[in-house]
Amino acid sequence: MDETHGRTARVREVRRRLAEEGPPWTRDRAGDFETVTLPRHECDALRDLLTAERARTVVEIGLAYGSSALAIGEALTTVGAEHPRHVVIDPYQESAWADVGWNLLRSAGLEPITTLLRTPSSIALPRLLTEGLVADAAFVDGSHRFHEVFVDLYFLRRIVRPGGVIVLDDATAPPVRTAARYYVRNLGWTVHTETPRCTALRLPDPPSEPPFEEFREF
Repeated sequence: MDETHGRTARVREVRRRLAEEGPPWTRDRAGDFETVTLPRHECDALRDLLTAERARTVVEIGLAYGSSALAIGEALTTVGAEHPRHVVIDPYQESAWADVGWNLLRSAGLEPITTLLRTPSSIALPRLLTEGLVADAAFVDGSHRFHEVFVDLYFLRRIVRPGGVIVLDDATAPPVRTAARYYVRNLGWTVHTETPRCTALRLPDPPSEPPFEEFREF
């Protein structure tokens, strides 16, 4: 087994244990893991999408129990890019989640390719943009308040490369759906794939920037 396959197998085993046995720690709320985490089949769909995209750099907002992050890590190791990078933003990973997601990523051997930013996305994303980060894709599962989703998408459209994809979790939630609809109606984003829980939006290539006087209600 070569190094790439060995790394992927390790990630898959951690994913399997998490899905079948649950995390080693949960918040003191009945069914919290099952409610919060991205289900296994949705994680598989996310992994397959990013693998098909040959993603090398992915930005993720929201870590929690780490299910989606492990799926992203599996995709990155499967693609086998020379310098894969996974940037995860979660200001509450320690205070609200006892670092359970981060520790699972470490146990899967993903720490060398993963950066955890423990600051709000409204602060972290502008910094990443200033640093010149270019991502192939993003997965958004942070705050579900309209204004915060809208801001996340505003900065991600400048970080994710033209033609890349942004995947929204809980995409049918009214605040999330409404924020995304602005970008679809006014900036030329298109629905690439949909699952019961997630929607993947394709950014236009070249980027679309409407004139000041043009606005489509959303």
